[in-house]
This record gives sequence, C-alpha cells and structure tokens, in this order.
Amino acid sequence: RLKLDFDYCQTTIGLVKKIEGATWSRSMKAWHVPDKAASINCIKELFEAHTLNFESNIKKQNVVGKEQLDGNIEIDEYIRQYITWMKYRRYSQSTIDTNSEVVRTFLKFNLPKKANEIGPDDMVRFVNEYILKKGLSFSYQNQVVNGSKLFFREIIKTSFSVEKFERPRREHKLPNVLSKEEVAKILQALPNKKHATMLSLIYACGLRRNELINLKPLNVDSKRHLLIVLNAKGYKDRIIPISDKVIGMLRNYYKEFQPKVWLFEGQNAGEKYSETSLQKVLKQALKTSNINKPVTLHWLRHSYATHLLESGVDLRYIQELLGHKSSKTTEIYTHVSEKSLQKIKSPFDDLK
Repeated sequence: RLKLDFDYCQTTIGLVKKIEGATWSRSMKAWHVPDKAASINCIKELFEAHTLNFESNIKKQNVVGKEQLDGNIEIDEYIRQYITWMKYRRYSQSTIDTNSEVVRTFLKFNLPKKANEIGPDDMVRFVNEYILKKGLSFSYQNQVVNGSKLFFREIIKTSFSVEKFERPRREHKLPNVLSKEEVAKILQALPNKKHATMLSLIYACGLRRNELINLKPLNVDSKRHLLIVLNAKGYKDRIIPISDKVIGMLRNYYKEFQPKVWLFEGQNAGEKYSETSLQKVLKQALKTSNINKPVTLHWLRHSYATHLLESGVDLRYIQELLGHKSSKTTEIYTHVSEKSLQKIKSPFDDLK
C-alpha cells in the first residue's frame, strides 16, 4: 500500500477520503491507499486539480514524489504491453506472472529513471542493493535477468545488447531424492483415497504438480495403459506408461469421487484442485509418517526418475518420460543414483 505523508489539513484529508480504499492507520498515524495504478491516477487528478505539491505532500514510505508517481503509471503501461506481448507469443501463465512481476520490481527500483534510460550498470546495482541485500536466491536473480532481457529487447527496443544483462554463475545442486521406503511411508500415511491417489500418481508417473492438477479423466487411456499429459512445460505433450496397479487405483478413486471435469477436483464439482491444497496434503502426510525432511511435491518426481535409473531404465527413456528438453537436465540423476555410487570402491578399502 501507499503511505501518504502530509501536514494536517482538512482540505487534503477530504481529498484523500475520495480515493477508493483510503484508510487511516492509528499505528503509523498516516493515511494509506492501495498500491495500484487506479490509486495513483486518482491522487494525481485530485491533487493536480487543487494545485497541491506532489513532491512535498505525497510519498510512499521514504520518497514518492510527483516524478515517481508518474513513473509508476509509466511502469504499469509498460507491464501491460509486456503481458500482451507474452500472451500473443503464447507464454505460459506462470512465465507471464513471473516475468511481469520481476520486471516491475526492477523498474520500480530504478525510479525515477525511465525504462529507456536503464542500462547494464543498473542491473548490477539491483543485484547488489536489492537481491543480495534481501538474501534472494540464484533462481530469482535468473528470473530477473531473463525477464528483463525479454522486456528490454521486445518492449523498450533498447540500443544496448541485452546480453550485457548477465546471469549469475550456475548453481550445481543435486536433486533431492527419497528412498522407496520413505515414499511408501508417505503414501501409506494418507487415509483419504483422493489424497493418496494424487500423491501416488505424481510418484508413479513423475508428474509436475501442475500436470497432475490439469489432468482430465479422458487423459487416462486404460486400454493402452497410458497417461496422456497435454500442454506440459514448454507446451509439450507426452505419454507415460501406467501399470495395472495404477489403473486399478484410478478406477477405485473414480468410482468413489465421480469427477466431472478434472480428474482431481476441489470441494466444488467441476472446480480444479488447487496447488495450495495439494501441498497441504503432502505436509500432513509428512507429519503423520514422521519424515523430518523439507520434502516438496517435486521430490516425488525426482525420486521417480532416480528409482527408474537404479532399476536399469535407459537415461534416454527417462528423459522422454519426464518431458525434459535437454538430456543434460536428465543426466543430473546419475549423480544421485545410490546403486551407481555403491559400485564405486574407495582406494582406502585397498589399504592394508
């Protein structure tokens, strides 16, 4: 929200009250309004009409003068154009949300500089004074750089090479993997058949959480023993073989819950099951099974891939099953396969 600082004045207070969502804070002893374009436009119109000085009368926390208010409006327009362009290019909604949010943050940080005045040095400053100061992750920095490259190249048509916005050095983290025994404990800790079926299917097919949530009954081809995943990451379709055990589990679930539109629905018929609710299901299962690890839904996907590799499935098939674009992404599982590591003999063992 925007905090409005000004000397006591009945006229000013009367104007502020006209802004939708304006609220008086006793703790801050100040008025504040929603931090959105509509509020900023309203402030601008009201205060310009009464010849009040933006720079001295209105500010957001530290300093938001007239110049910065104008900058916020300009940013909103740029972000609107950016979102329109990404939709036209058929970017996924999650990418649109991420890119628009990180670019908005970057542009606001650089106010009162205009977007066409921003350069590579401003990215370095943003990383040092915002990302590192707040302890934000490598992946967040990557998102800012990737989103900004696209924005400045396609929307601003900047004169400098966007390649000067450099990504951080790549992290080399190994995927987190559960043992088969731990996976079994988690799945057995779920008395609710829907909950158990959802987590079981993620592990049985190596699904991403949004892939599970977007499944429809017609995506299950029981005759051919296939699960058909449509419009997955990168708008790719893929097919995953499913066993008699999985088909039997899905049939039992279907008979009890009779989903209408989505394979897994929320409390209301025809409503997609939410990612938040799915995460809560896992959290409860971990608590019940006494597994004290920071397990996420993606750990089940990692475990699926690693356990396939350990059972002798070729890496190329695993790449196809997971829907990886590059084989390099899949190769990381070779580093966490217990059976591969256990074959290695330490030179220490040869010492007498």
